[in-house]
Amino acid sequence: MNNEEKLKFIERHIGTYPDFPKKGILFRDIFGALTDGQCCQYLKDLLLHNIHEQYANVELIVGLESRGFLFNLMLASELGVGCAAIRKKGKLPGDCVSVEYSLEYGVDAFEMQKSAVKRGQKVLIIDDLLATGGSLEAAYKLVHKAGGDIVGCLVIMELKFLEGRKRMQQTKVHSLIEY
Repeated sequence: MNNEEKLKFIERHIGTYPDFPKKGILFRDIFGALTDGQCCQYLKDLLLHNIHEQYANVELIVGLESRGFLFNLMLASELGVGCAAIRKKGKLPGDCVSVEYSLEYGVDAFEMQKSAVKRGQKVLIIDDLLATGGSLEAAYKLVHKAGGDIVGCLVIMELKFLEGRKRMQQTKVHSLIEY
């Protein structure tokens, strides 16, 4: 099966939930695809292909809480590089670096352990979804603040109509599936 066919197969398995988490939102859920073993294999293949094509010099893969965690360890182990986590404030032990970011109705914060990124290390940020871009932008700022050199961001799905990519003009962003 070629990459286009693999993408279409995955897309057919992504869950769609109207009015979640609130009325008017059509929620795209990667978990539906991950319950199918073939989808998991195809997704891994496509992510690795993309990394080899666009981010070959990556030294660390950082996953965003929480769905990004599903992919960063898998990809890092396949590539023989390290992985690190970005979590909500207060979830990580030790010395952490923190960045606040705006939500639709308030402010939140991401943290990362200071020791997770070496100064100048080539970092790829991964998550399941790019929507408004707030969390991805915060992750970028956090990795930069920690001393990492961000080579790009990779997401499974992008909700193009929310224009989150506009907040990420400082780095390359690639999405496998666009809605």
